[in-house]
Amino acid sequence: MSEPVTFESLDLSPAILKAVEELGYQSPSEIQAQCIPLLLERKDVLGLAQTGTGKTAAFALPLLNNVDASVKQPQILVLTPTRELALQVAEAFNQYAKYTKGVEVLALYGGQSYGVQLSALRRGAQIIVATPGRLIDHINRKTIDLSDLKALVLDEADEMLRMGFIDDVENIMEKTPVEKQTCLFSATMPKQIQSICSKYLDNAEQVKITPRNSTVDTIEQVYWRATTHKNKAIVRFLEAEDYDASIVFVRTRNDTVQLAELLEREGFSAAPLNGDMNQQARERTVERLKSGLLDIVIATDVAARGLDVDRLSLVINYDIPQDSEAYVHRIGRTGRAGRKGKAILFVKGNERYLLRNIMRHTRSDIEQVELPNAKVVEQKRIEALQSKLSLALDHKDIEFFSEVAQGMAEKLELSQTELSAALLCLAQQQSPLKVQEIQVQRERRERDGNRERRGERGERGERKGNARRNTGPMDTYRIEVGREHGVQVKNIVGAIANEADISSKFIGEIRLFDEHSTVQLPQDMPADTLSHFQSVYICQRPMKMTKSTHPADQGNGGERRGGERRSGGRDERRFEGRGEGRGDRKRSFKDPRGDKRDNKRKERGEISFS
Repeated sequence: MSEPVTFESLDLSPAILKAVEELGYQSPSEIQAQCIPLLLERKDVLGLAQTGTGKTAAFALPLLNNVDASVKQPQILVLTPTRELALQVAEAFNQYAKYTKGVEVLALYGGQSYGVQLSALRRGAQIIVATPGRLIDHINRKTIDLSDLKALVLDEADEMLRMGFIDDVENIMEKTPVEKQTCLFSATMPKQIQSICSKYLDNAEQVKITPRNSTVDTIEQVYWRATTHKNKAIVRFLEAEDYDASIVFVRTRNDTVQLAELLEREGFSAAPLNGDMNQQARERTVERLKSGLLDIVIATDVAARGLDVDRLSLVINYDIPQDSEAYVHRIGRTGRAGRKGKAILFVKGNERYLLRNIMRHTRSDIEQVELPNAKVVEQKRIEALQSKLSLALDHKDIEFFSEVAQGMAEKLELSQTELSAALLCLAQQQSPLKVQEIQVQRERRERDGNRERRGERGERGERKGNARRNTGPMDTYRIEVGREHGVQVKNIVGAIANEADISSKFIGEIRLFDEHSTVQLPQDMPADTLSHFQSVYICQRPMKMTKSTHPADQGNGGERRGGERRSGGRDERRFEGRGEGRGDRKRSFKDPRGDKRDNKRKERGEISFS
């Protein structure tokens, strides 16, 4: 038998090995064991692997090992599709470089002040982790020098293709030195990614990791068809379920804080766990969870990486993950070492395809459950109060309270039952024993009825390949970037999808004017999201997004970019909007001066910011 691969056997520097050991890494994952030796030898690598297989360490450790700390210029460039992933990868590099003197890591992404980034670039950073749009801006401004670049990594290349960044990626690659090491990681291999591999990778070694196709048998998996009452629903589930400790997964760092505050107001012992917290704060939160001082953490995928707490017996996916491997990692936080666990998945109507992908990938039959009704929650609250009353009987002053109760009953002329009822009424004010039913059934019946009424026609259309997107009610927003500034539709789609974590399939019609543009987005955008868009840059200009009520923005005028075709004598234009897990599709919009019935397309679905 061959000797098992260890990090010590991979010829990494002592400083890196010390950092790896401190992080608690036991042994290399499959992709790490295969990629690290190849990258240490400065070979090009094509890695086919899902998120969650350990690919960040697979390229970060060997490339960091090859950095010359005396050269204060970018030597490693990692391109990622999203700001969140850029921060995650940069954080990983910082952790691995903890004991490697002289090495600086910098994340470049949209939404952050240029001043902060320019100062860091002037100080000298050998490792740059960037989103394509912001890096293009720095290249055009000549504020970054890539002449000493030794290695380039394309992380989640298929996701960059889906988000419309692939042209920017090729533009960046053309501006890097020809003699460099290149590695590309992707979960799938569309034709455009294959073309990039053929054009830019030199005799690349291919490393393919087969994703896990099953989940732990000790985990009970169920899903709830989510409505607009997700906040009320999670309170219900947390009250109705029997668990020791729970982790709730959400999509963004801001959501971790908001949901933790909501649960604390409802009387739960909850706290956020996200990438904005420093290492000491995160460690303190995890220790509180392990010791029983905390019962619930609300976390992002990034922050929960490596979390191993024996008490965790319930995982709630408040926001469904976009890929199946992330789901496997999330629910793997429970059901360990033969212990029983439960995973609950919230699935909105437009997310059912993601549920199907998860079931197919994990080969699991995930059963649907209904929201716990008022009677179930009432019984749980009564049982909890009974437990507290039993403990109170052992209180050292119980005799004193007995005398007080007897005196009250006599003075108020109450029976023991009446007095007990009155005291219970006072005791349960924070968590009322009598629970109101959440009125979601009528909402669901109305929605299902609407689907049935538009029923077969839509199904027939989908079978014929004419599927229409379920975009729901839309609002029109104005951004202060137009044709004269060089903006293209793909720039707007990429910026919005990246900065607001909105799937590009939920971005509606985009119109380009000379000095501004308009974009249709789902109704009821949160105020903080709209505020954030004020400082997001496109083509070196701030978007300054505002909700538009101007007739010219709502109707005709402007230029709609994309493919153009003639159909039935009318002009029909369209731009690409790619959906999660459904391949590349094109979304069609007819001129509003044409058939008014086409406007009903925008009235479908339940899509909203949440």
